[in-house]
Amino acid sequence: MFITDIKRVIDQVSREKGIEPEVLINTLKEAIISAARKSIGPRADIEVHYDSKTGDVEVFHFKEVVEEVEYSDSELTLEDGYEYDPECEIGDSLGIRIDTEEFGRIAAQSAKQVIIQKMREAERNAVYENFIQKKGKIINGIVQRFDRGSIVVNLGQAEAVLRPRDQMPRENYKRGDRVRAYVLDVLEESKGAQILLSRTHPEFLVELFKTEVPEVAEGIVTLRAAARVPGLRAKVAVSSSDSDVDPVGACVGMKGNRVQNIVQELRGEKIDIVQWSPDIARFVCNALSPAEIARVIIDEDNRSMEVIVNDEYLSIAIGKGGQNVSLACEITGWHLEVTSEEEYSRELKQGYDSLMKLTGVGLTMAEVLFKSGYASVLDISEADIEDIISITELDETQAKEMIEEAKVILEKELQEKDQEKDQEKVQAQDPEQDQEQEQDQEQDQEQDKEPKDDQDMQEGEGD
Repeated sequence: MFITDIKRVIDQVSREKGIEPEVLINTLKEAIISAARKSIGPRADIEVHYDSKTGDVEVFHFKEVVEEVEYSDSELTLEDGYEYDPECEIGDSLGIRIDTEEFGRIAAQSAKQVIIQKMREAERNAVYENFIQKKGKIINGIVQRFDRGSIVVNLGQAEAVLRPRDQMPRENYKRGDRVRAYVLDVLEESKGAQILLSRTHPEFLVELFKTEVPEVAEGIVTLRAAARVPGLRAKVAVSSSDSDVDPVGACVGMKGNRVQNIVQELRGEKIDIVQWSPDIARFVCNALSPAEIARVIIDEDNRSMEVIVNDEYLSIAIGKGGQNVSLACEITGWHLEVTSEEEYSRELKQGYDSLMKLTGVGLTMAEVLFKSGYASVLDISEADIEDIISITELDETQAKEMIEEAKVILEKELQEKDQEKDQEKVQAQDPEQDQEQEQDQEQDQEQDKEPKDDQDMQEGEGD
């Protein structure tokens, strides 16, 4: 055989590369078939048998017995068939054992190349199958090198990439450092599996909790949602299937040791652990902690909510750079608008005053309209008649008249604003005109003065 001690080679490659022996055996068979067809002919029907116990390889070339041979690589005459089987008949297929040495040097070299290529493909497939199962999990590796801002991490069997956007802010690594990251994706490419890692993905935080908190790993505590501003702040919503287990307390741990381990791994990222609730209003209040919520106004159709907080808690509810409210929006899945009570009261008064300009709209109806999302005359002018009827119980004619009146009031207000703008422009232009007049007067005075000076000079010369 052109590869000596093939059994030892297969066992060694299987052990070192983590490839199933069956995959390597099939690769070997494909390579031998390819080499045989290059030596014999493209139509050759080749079968390869491998003895896994002894490592022996047998190759058979099957030919059909015919009266007249048209293709010598797949057919033979009856007379030639008698040499292999004296009882053969027309139409029989005879398996002729061939010696692989007959392939020739070029065919044997080709077979070796195919085997090497196939084994590399098998190795790449094995790496892909291995790491695709680890997608969505945490993995450890060692920094191997740096490539245009990306960190190439050695995972043992393969290399992974930690791209700049998946790296934590202000994190610095050097060659040989250990890295713990989340397997974001495993891509199957021609050069092999490309493994993408991340330390900024919210699921990295979730997996860290599964590692540090036994109740999460066992399924007693569930992480309902997670959101992060990597390196700065994060929020996770938790719930418990056991009434005796406090989900927040379980994640925090004794003296905060569990959550502190995660904070250290995330380089000091502050983590808010909030209690999840099926009541969306309560859940939003929990998500905006530590701010105390005065009231919430829910718009289920648009999945939005106006949150009113005491004036002293407004900055806390919004958070530095809007982080707190932004993270709360992510974990709740609702659009949140945070307003102070003072601002809300002012908007409420303006809304009531605007609505009460309409004929027949008193304080009670204004309150009904405002709570239904119609906060001004503009909203009424854009409303549907059916909506106004369902909210106010007016008949169709009255609802139509209300909308038309709102349009008239709105148009009148717009005209008044335009007039105010025109007046402001005129007032702004008046000082400019006065300044231009003063400049013109000064120029006239200068011109009058010049001839007089010339005359004085002429009189002086005459004297």
